[in-house]
Amino acid sequence: MCGRFDLHTPRGLIAETWFGLTKPVGEVHARYNTAPGQSITIISLKDDQVRFSFAHWGYKPAWAGEEAPKPINARAETVANSKYFTHAFHHRRCLIPADGWFEWMATDQGKQPYYITDPSNGRRDVLFFAGIYTGDIEPGMSAAILTEPAAPNLRHIHDRQPVVLDPECRWDWLNPEITERDQVRQVAKRLDPSRLNSWRVSPRMNKPDYNDPSIIEPMGN
Repeated sequence: MCGRFDLHTPRGLIAETWFGLTKPVGEVHARYNTAPGQSITIISLKDDQVRFSFAHWGYKPAWAGEEAPKPINARAETVANSKYFTHAFHHRRCLIPADGWFEWMATDQGKQPYYITDPSNGRRDVLFFAGIYTGDIEPGMSAAILTEPAAPNLRHIHDRQPVVLDPECRWDWLNPEITERDQVRQVAKRLDPSRLNSWRVSPRMNKPDYNDPSIIEPMGN
């Protein structure tokens, strides 16, 4: 699953590095501990234009009733066939940039948080989660992150993880003209999981309001 993540790389840098955009895309303060229900950055493609938008992290389509759930994740195995998600999967895919994410390992002493990232990433690189969204106008947009079974090198922490895309497939994933399920699955190339590493971090990050660069530093033994 993915219940918390970190994005401290500036949106403008992501826009220029990966999409060739030099116009302002709206900057925000670094958020090292993004939690469900908060506003997150999503990247989508509409009318051949890349859009950097803010969306509520908790997906809810416009047709859903007042008491309908607002899931933060959608399972990659079933998203294409789920009534709740199918339209977005086929027509409203997005990228959700992150520097890394958090998972919790069950231990005898309680749940221990871990931070997962690509430690080889430099200032100009981020991870791209596969996402889906609904709505067209801020602040009425909402999104969910696709998840899948965890890679072997991460499975000891948690049995699921976000779908982390290879950035080379970013245009195909966003392309609204690719709508068939098999086509979408074929273009969704994963980042090599061997690039991902993990380390223990302070349980202080369990509090969503704890937002500090120290949150992603390895915890001492």
